[in-house]
Amino acid sequence: MHQFGELVWRSIGFVMAKLDELEDETIKELETSGATIHIKNLQALNMQRVINAVGAFAIFEAHLQDQFFWQHKIETMYAFDEARKKLKEKGRVELEDRFGILIEAIHILKHGKGKSYEKLLKRQNLPFRIKQPGENFFDEGDVSEVQTLIFVDREFVSSCLQVINDVSTELDLW
Repeated sequence: MHQFGELVWRSIGFVMAKLDELEDETIKELETSGATIHIKNLQALNMQRVINAVGAFAIFEAHLQDQFFWQHKIETMYAFDEARKKLKEKGRVELEDRFGILIEAIHILKHGKGKSYEKLLKRQNLPFRIKQPGENFFDEGDVSEVQTLIFVDREFVSSCLQVINDVSTELDLW
């Protein structure tokens, strides 16, 4: 069987390529028609990127939980915390930090404002954009924008997939 991170990367990679293709087609259609359907399609494509990122992390969490339970007989714990602990033990502090930041971003996408949002607002140099308090849009006038606190684009989803792959590889998860 292939490593978990590689399978997730391939699965979502197929979807992301199709989303990019559909986005290009929709933008071309918008050049000749400003119909609402084209705007709604762009918004739906952006929402699908959010769903892909959140879904990948949710499935990864289940995979970690399963791997840790069966390999280490740990019955109750938060799988992401255990993975982060193991990364620190291996001296992979930078990877653990990237993973932690993306976990917080995914929590924000799933739950909205809360502890994760407050935590990331205090961080400098995040590898993605986070909506500041009182900010209504990432790019005012961008009709394709969806209502999220984290700006989810191809780069954000790729970062999620990369960290899942890296953590999976480092922890030798299958």
